[in-house]
Amino acid sequence: MSSGVEVSVVLPAYNEADTIEQTVSITLETLGDFLPEGAYEVIVAEDGCADRTPEIATRLAREDDRVRHIHSDQRLGRGGALEYAFERADGETLVYFDTDLATDMDHLQELVDAIRVEGYDVATGSRWLPENRADRPAKRGVPSFGYNTLVRTVLRSDLKDHQCGFKAFDRTALESLLPRVQDEHWFWDTELLVKAQRDGYRVKEFPVDWTPKGDSKVDIVRDVFGMGSQVLRTFWELSVSPRITREVSLGAGTMLVVLALLLMTQYLNPERVLVEMAGAAPGVVALSAVVYAVSWPLRGLRYRDILVSMGYRERWQFLTGAIFISQTGNLVFPARAGDAVRAYVVKARRSIPYPSGFASLAVERVFDLLTITLLAGVVMIGLAATGSAGELLSALSGGSVGGDAASSGRTAVAVAGAVGLAAIAAVAVIVGSARTDRNFVRAVVGRLSDDSYADYVAGVVERFVGDVQTVAADGPAFARVGAGSLLIWTLDVVTALIVFEAFGYGLTPSLIAVGFFAVSVGNLAKVLPLTPGGIGLYEGAFTVIVASLTPVGVAAALGVSIVDHAVKNGVTIAGGLGSMAWLNVSLTTAVEESRRADAVEPETND
Repeated sequence: MSSGVEVSVVLPAYNEADTIEQTVSITLETLGDFLPEGAYEVIVAEDGCADRTPEIATRLAREDDRVRHIHSDQRLGRGGALEYAFERADGETLVYFDTDLATDMDHLQELVDAIRVEGYDVATGSRWLPENRADRPAKRGVPSFGYNTLVRTVLRSDLKDHQCGFKAFDRTALESLLPRVQDEHWFWDTELLVKAQRDGYRVKEFPVDWTPKGDSKVDIVRDVFGMGSQVLRTFWELSVSPRITREVSLGAGTMLVVLALLLMTQYLNPERVLVEMAGAAPGVVALSAVVYAVSWPLRGLRYRDILVSMGYRERWQFLTGAIFISQTGNLVFPARAGDAVRAYVVKARRSIPYPSGFASLAVERVFDLLTITLLAGVVMIGLAATGSAGELLSALSGGSVGGDAASSGRTAVAVAGAVGLAAIAAVAVIVGSARTDRNFVRAVVGRLSDDSYADYVAGVVERFVGDVQTVAADGPAFARVGAGSLLIWTLDVVTALIVFEAFGYGLTPSLIAVGFFAVSVGNLAKVLPLTPGGIGLYEGAFTVIVASLTPVGVAAALGVSIVDHAVKNGVTIAGGLGSMAWLNVSLTTAVEESRRADAVEPETND
């Protein structure tokens, strides 16, 4: 095309064989009514079509030099196809609209002139402005109205309609915005418009005449719910994440601890707890820290076995450091952001792909939950056999332990039971699917949607699940990882038992058994960060179980749980800081980088 092209119109085409030729013809004719010859081009952004659209687009480009065909062998998604075409367009004013021409083409000059003449950075048609509200069928109108209301409320957008397929952009503005737009499908428009407003770009919204044509290609199950999750993701990115610094996280955590302590005074005498903690023998507490520290190299060895079964051989020392860093991140950042840090560290330092990094972490988590569940289950059977289970049920109902502690313990045991059952189910599914040729991922995704975008999503999930199944199918590796998990969590319990010794309680067989049960249930409960009664679920479960089944009082049990956690968190932070220095990893940088998955550009033809 001539370098004199000023306006590039991109037509995103997915299986449009019946209409694409007429759409191109009408577009060329309309552009020719207000633009000089040679000042415009029409690009058919054909997105992995399964019909004759590629053949038709190729012929149109061959017959008319104002038409270009940009082809993708794989489906990029609506947003991805537009981005790919815009990058290859020649014009300074970039336009796109839906190929069904639902928007009246009489508005095309107004759309183009908003950028070329009026100097706006972004222009978009609207079907929801009061002066020209479109008459939409209920099955389209109700979801659209609800969606746009959600976007305006949650993402603080000033626009009425974010999904109208009739938009234009200044090239400079678009090029600065695109690196920040993460979605590649239906949410692409919304994310771009919201971020354009946040960045101070001038956005024009004007009413258009719009007539629905055919059936919508939006899949209610896949796309509507998917866009809802994208709204939440964008809200987090724009409104929450910028405010979560390390200082804010530590400050918020400190405030929650203070609040918990204040609320605990409603049912516990804090002086009694402090007295119990002050009486703990420092040397024995230090010994508990040494025992807990021994579990960390075992974590590195276990992680090495997981990665070996997936085809990656790394030194256990490096992997122990990566685990230290990720667990430190979980103490500093909310929503277990530290888990993603490990995937970043092994990728940045050892080039292990993100999907494999996350899959290996998933395997480890499943083994953790299964092991803790088995430990708790074995002791629970023993309690039932000795008749002690009735005492626990009485304590959970508030019989022998204060009301708030009983409430926290009751919630903790319920959460622990649900998490334990989920872990057992997950292992059963993983092992079962690893031993069959049936493709469960595509079967499930196929029930939600059957287009090629669903195939793309299934492919991504399959890579992840495939890595998990690889470990499950490797018998020796499965056994080694399981044995390692048992030893790791046994040392976790032994750490708490040594803290009991530091508080002056002899380690009788009964206390050891109850200690195993209390620590296991508490760890299962921690999976969900709930704090009913102003006390952590771990502390609540630990306190109510120990106080109801042993001679240890409520104040002492709580003191043991607090010191136990302090020891474990202290070892974790010390190891994390040392590992960050050793591996030259910034925790905040790792958190940010771990959110970006490397995008592999599919093979395309221009």
